[in-house]
Amino acid sequence: MVNEIADLLKLHGAVEFGDFILASGARSTYYLDIKSAVTSPRVLGAIGNTIAAMATFDVVAGVAVGGVPIAVATALASGRPYAIIRSADKGHGKKERIIGDIKGKNVLLVEDVTTSGGSALYGIDELRAAGAVADMVITVVDRESGATEKMKERGISLLSLVKASELLR
Repeated sequence: MVNEIADLLKLHGAVEFGDFILASGARSTYYLDIKSAVTSPRVLGAIGNTIAAMATFDVVAGVAVGGVPIAVATALASGRPYAIIRSADKGHGKKERIIGDIKGKNVLLVEDVTTSGGSALYGIDELRAAGAVADMVITVVDRESGATEKMKERGISLLSLVKASELLR
């Protein structure tokens, strides 16, 4: 099966080899730079269209920074609103962790890359604490490093557009 998203990510240099420390703290011989790849309108549009066709939701949300452009693209493709989950407390203004109307709504969380699932679990916890119904995460790339199992333990479905193994072939 041809995976258009995997091909686009490769074409736009999303896979780099070297010695990297990941956000999870794990060490890796490759880095998946989805943030840079989604600066291409073609890549971002394809991702947004694909995610919009995969799930039913009232609002799509992303954790800053990596999930935000994906949430915006998915919102544009689906005609549904989006929300932003801050990665840390804000010390000024309204001090809200979540920007957007999510209370009582079915919210889809989107991610750029999942490794251990820490960022996605943080996002789901924040959404639920703010009154959203949140039980699904769609990630552009699953590094296949345990996130699916961690999500399942918490009653959360994790779907991916691409598996890391597809990008490394």
